Amino acid sequence: MQWLLKLTVTSTVLISILCGSPSRAQDGALVPPEIVNLSLPIDGSPTDVVTHIYKPKLPSAAAFPLVIFSHGRNYNPNPLNPSDISIPHINPEVANWWLQKGFAVVAPLRPGYSETGGFDRENQFIYWQGSSCITEPKSINPLYGRAAVKAREVVLATLTWAQTQPWVKRDRIVLVGQSVGGMTTIATAAINPEGVIAGINFAGGMGGNPTTSPRKSCQPEQLTTIYGQYGKTTRVPTLWLYADNDLFWGPDFPKQWFEAFKTGGSDATFVQTPPVPGQVNGHTLINTGGPLWKPEVDTFLKKLKS
Repeated sequence: MQWLLKLTVTSTVLISILCGSPSRAQDGALVPPEIVNLSLPIDGSPTDVVTHIYKPKLPSAAAFPLVIFSHGRNYNPNPLNPSDISIPHINPEVANWWLQKGFAVVAPLRPGYSETGGFDRENQFIYWQGSSCITEPKSINPLYGRAAVKAREVVLATLTWAQTQPWVKRDRIVLVGQSVGGMTTIATAAINPEGVIAGINFAGGMGGNPTTSPRKSCQPEQLTTIYGQYGKTTRVPTLWLYADNDLFWGPDFPKQWFEAFKTGGSDATFVQTPPVPGQVNGHTLINTGGPLWKPEVDTFLKKLKS
């Protein structure tokens, strides 16, 4: 299969090409991403996927271990118009933290979101009426598993592309994801793609409503079943990180999801951090709770080297 890389001509791309993407700019500023369009096979057709790429500058290394980052999904209690599904890109501070660890970062914006656009492939077909959630049609359960598979397809296509790049260590790939992207990370780890050595799940789940149903998502028992299925096949180490004050899931359901996963026997670690300081909703852990999670990730990474 031929993989195409289409560069979007932006100032950040030019900085990256001319300066070689140093780990930190000389003035101490964060290194900006190289923004590209990757032509990836999605649903059987080539699809342009807007992607943010960060590369460290380590003169002694020709290739780097890689993080593939999976983003979350904006909260809206009602069905979204695909054109409105905007999400923040990977936080540059988080990406630069990985650069300091010697990792490159590739963060695709999946089809249906933000600049990539297209229809909503990850619709879970749930609707909120106050604190009650319903499905449409009403005879089905929320389509969490289907949404995770659709998101996973993008991760796998990105992985295949990345493993053709000379600057990537094709056998040292770590999957990282936030919220829906955290569940996507576990769904991808569950099929043990070649070259993937670990998965890190930040606040992973689906179906949350932090406003009218705080701390209890839509039919969380469905996620318990799905995570349990993933745990039966996952063979790489995984790290699960949730904040105590996460209003999407609450403190209890993530523990149930993890215990169902852990029953499968894989090497998995669960960390429930204290409430994220200054945040009513700790679902923002990855972006606003660095002091809470960075030591845990450091420990996890050291284990991967042993």
